[in-house]
Amino acid sequence: MTDAIPTFPGITSTLVDTPRLRQHVLSCGPANGTPIVFIHGNFSAATYWEELMLALAGHGFRCLAPDLRGYGWTEDKLIDSTRGYRDWSDDLDELLVELGVERCHLVAWSAGGGVAYRFIADHPAKVITVTLQAPVSPYGFGGSKGIEGTPCYDDCAGSGGGVVNPEFVKRILAGDRSADDPNSPRNVINAFYYKAPFRAAREEDFLTAALQEKAGPERYPGDFVPSANWPNVAPGVLGPVNCWSPKYLRTEVPDLLAATPKPPVLWVHGDSDMIVGDLSLFDFGGLGKLGYVPGWPGDEVYPPQPMVNQTRAVLEQYAAAGGAYREILLADCAHSPHIEHPAEWVDAFLVFVG
Repeated sequence: MTDAIPTFPGITSTLVDTPRLRQHVLSCGPANGTPIVFIHGNFSAATYWEELMLALAGHGFRCLAPDLRGYGWTEDKLIDSTRGYRDWSDDLDELLVELGVERCHLVAWSAGGGVAYRFIADHPAKVITVTLQAPVSPYGFGGSKGIEGTPCYDDCAGSGGGVVNPEFVKRILAGDRSADDPNSPRNVINAFYYKAPFRAAREEDFLTAALQEKAGPERYPGDFVPSANWPNVAPGVLGPVNCWSPKYLRTEVPDLLAATPKPPVLWVHGDSDMIVGDLSLFDFGGLGKLGYVPGWPGDEVYPPQPMVNQTRAVLEQYAAAGGAYREILLADCAHSPHIEHPAEWVDAFLVFVG
């Protein structure tokens, strides 16, 4: 943790000790305001929420954004991927207890959506509402097909720690801030988090925060094992990317649908998202279909994962089981609606919470 923590004026940066680990938390807004807890996604950190936090603090909310285990400036402890999202859900619950938060709105982005699914399943009475922003499918990322999320193979090959570009990991470990290669962290953020020609005003701070992700053996992206099934790698047992393999999310959807009470859901996503989409450029089914990975076994065996349609199907079941959801699709928006279209995001959220 060699880089200073970048924060906007008005944002407080704190290290909070909990029984599980020391967590870095950003906060702003009145102490007696209704809490909103922001959950970031992969290769990001709480820093990405700061402008949104300040905007909502102006409406009287108490805004809290932790760095998840394995990310940002939170204590470096290993992630047990065989528990799916449970390490993060348990960390979050202990943090809320320590901060005296009994109920809160959840706002979750990308992989953070998986943490929100798990937290709703584990602690439904603690959640007032949940806003999902470009969330990972409830069936995980990679290795599944159809709107029912059926694993393509029993070992869930094509998901987990072995599917991440090793050059990208190498550059994270080196703290690479260059723009000389498509695999550089800066270029990956700018190419996929936003729709061109958008560039974030806080590009340098966002890069600094993302590069705090704990990478290497047993950490990001995680271990993997060989597989006889295409693309010949299957999930291991450590690291964040294994957490959202369908191998370890067998009960995620039933647990979510069984939650009582069911907090209402707002789902916000962009029409140009190339990370979480029905033809994702980070999913081996999509990459194989587009000809980027040789040996693709075809649509019958390993189609592109229909991530958006899987999410919609589960949310429809959630509504049929007594919950409620609203979907907002933003035009000319990629993976980061709160950064690309902040005014629309805030307006939609304020209408949603009421």
